[in-house]
Amino acid sequence: MLWTIITFVGFTVLVAVIAYFKTKGDDQTTAEGYFLAGRGLPGIVIAGSLLLTNISAEQLVGTNGQTWSTNMSPMAYEVVAACALIFMALYFAPRYLKSGVATVPQMLGIRYDRSTKLWFSIAYIGLYLIVQLPVILYSGSLVFENIFGLSSILGCTKFQSVIILCIAISIIGSLYAIFGGLKAVAVSDTVNGALLIVGGFMIPFIALHVLGVASGSSGLAIGDGFRYLVENYPQKLNSISAANVEAPAVPWPTVFTGLAFLCIQSWCTHQSFIQRVLAADGLKEAQKGALFCAFMKILGFLYLALPGVIAYALFEIQGNQVTTMDDAYPQLVAQVVPAPLMGFFAAVMFGAIISSFNSVLNSINTMFTMDIYADFINPNASELQLVSVGKKAGVVFAVITTCVGPMIYFFPGGLKTFLDSLVMLIGLPVLSGIFGGFVFKYLPKYAAKFILIFHIVFYGAFLIIAPQYPSGGDMHYLYAITVLLPLEIIIMAIMNSMNKKKNPEAWVQEDSGAVDLTPWKYRYVCAAIVVIGVLIVYAFFSPLGVGAF
Repeated sequence: MLWTIITFVGFTVLVAVIAYFKTKGDDQTTAEGYFLAGRGLPGIVIAGSLLLTNISAEQLVGTNGQTWSTNMSPMAYEVVAACALIFMALYFAPRYLKSGVATVPQMLGIRYDRSTKLWFSIAYIGLYLIVQLPVILYSGSLVFENIFGLSSILGCTKFQSVIILCIAISIIGSLYAIFGGLKAVAVSDTVNGALLIVGGFMIPFIALHVLGVASGSSGLAIGDGFRYLVENYPQKLNSISAANVEAPAVPWPTVFTGLAFLCIQSWCTHQSFIQRVLAADGLKEAQKGALFCAFMKILGFLYLALPGVIAYALFEIQGNQVTTMDDAYPQLVAQVVPAPLMGFFAAVMFGAIISSFNSVLNSINTMFTMDIYADFINPNASELQLVSVGKKAGVVFAVITTCVGPMIYFFPGGLKTFLDSLVMLIGLPVLSGIFGGFVFKYLPKYAAKFILIFHIVFYGAFLIIAPQYPSGGDMHYLYAITVLLPLEIIIMAIMNSMNKKKNPEAWVQEDSGAVDLTPWKYRYVCAAIVVIGVLIVYAFFSPLGVGAF
C-alpha cells in the first residue's frame, strides 16, 4: 500500500509540475488569455485535451459497466464519436473560428439575438452544474473507493467515503480550472492523455491474461483469454443489438441515427469540447486536433468497452459476479492490476477524472463570465475584472456541484445511461439551433428559443412517460433523439421559408479575423481513414467477425 501511495502521489505531482512550468510565463490577465489560452493551442494539445475531457471515470466505469450488462453495442458511443469529430473538423470548426467566439451560446447570440445567448447559457450552466459535474465527481469517488477501500481504511461508511473523495477531487480539479485557466487545463490533459494511453490500454491485456490463466491456459495466456471469450461468450462480443433492446444496450437502427446525433451534439456543440477547438492556433491546428482525436476514439473500445466483457467472463469463472454495472470495472481493476502498478494506474485514473472535472468547470466559468456577466451584468468590465469574476464564479460553482455529487449515490441506474439521456434534454436543441442557424439563412430571431422549449416539452415527456416497445420493455431514449432532431430541423426549415417572405434579407456570417482560416491539406485523407477504421472495428465485433447473435 505504501508503494501504491508513493507512486500515485509521484505521478500526480509530476503532471502538476509540468503544467506549471508550461504555463508560468503565459498572460492570464486578459479574458482571451485565461479562457482561450491566447488562441494558441497546437493540434496535438487539442487532441489530448479533447480525449481527456471526454474520458473520465464515468466513461471508464459507465461504458464498461454497460458492456458487462449487455454486449459490445455500447462501444458505439466511442467508435461513432470518431465520425462526429470529422463533422467537427470539416464543418463546425471553420464556422466557429470564423466568428471568433469564446462559447457556443455566443455563437447562438451572433446568429439569433442576445436573449437566445442568455437562454442557452443558463440552460447549459444548469445542466453542467447539476448533472454532468456531479456525475464526474461521484463516478471518480466510486472508482477510488472500490479500488482502495477508503471506507475500511478510515472506518467510515461507503457514503461518507464518497463525500470525502468528492471534496478532494473538487479541490484539486478547481486549482487547475480556476487558477490556471484553459492553458493549464489543456497542458495537464495532454500529459494525462499520454499516461492514459499507457494505463488504459494496459487493463484489457492484463485482464485477458488473468482470464486466460483462470480458464486453464497452458500457453500464451492473453491469446487464450481472448479465445475463451470468443468460444464461450460470442454474444457478448457482438456490437449489433436487436432493434427493441432496452438501455444500456444500443439498438442497431440508432447507431447511425440517434446515437450519431448524440455524438455530433457532444463533439460539435458541447462547450467543454468546443472550447479547445476555439482556442486553436488557426483552423489548421483545430482540424489536426479533431482528426487526431478521432483516430484515438476508434481504439477507445479497447479500454472503454472490452474490459466490461472480460470482467463478466472472469467473474463468472470465479463465482463472484457483481450485482450492479457500475461496480464491474472498479472490481476488475482491483483484481487484475499488479500491486506495484496500482499507484501508476490510480494516478492515470485520477488524471482522467481531474481533466474532465476541470474542463467542464472551466467551461462553466467561461459561459457565465463571457455570456452573462460581460454582456448583461457589467458590459463595461475590464479584462482583469472578467478574469477575477471567472475565478470567483468557479469557486462558487465548485462548491455547489460538490454538494450535489455525493447524492448520486442514491440513484439506482447506471451512470452513463443516466448522464447521456439527461444531457440531451438541453444538448439536442443546441445542435438544432447551431446547425439550423448555419444552414437556414432566413430564420427568425426566436427560432432557437422555440426549438429549445419544443424539445424540452416533448423529450421531457418521453423520459417521464417511458413508452414501451410493442413487444414489451422500455423504449430506448435514442429513438426519441432519432425522431426529434429531424423533426426540429424540418420545423426550422418551415420557419425559414415563412420568414423569408417577410424578411428577404439573408443572414451572412462575418469573418472576425480572430485566427488564420487556412485549412489543413490532409484533412480529407485523414477523414477517409477514420471512416474505414470505424467500419473495420464494427465488422470485427459483429457476426461477420467474433460476435454472434
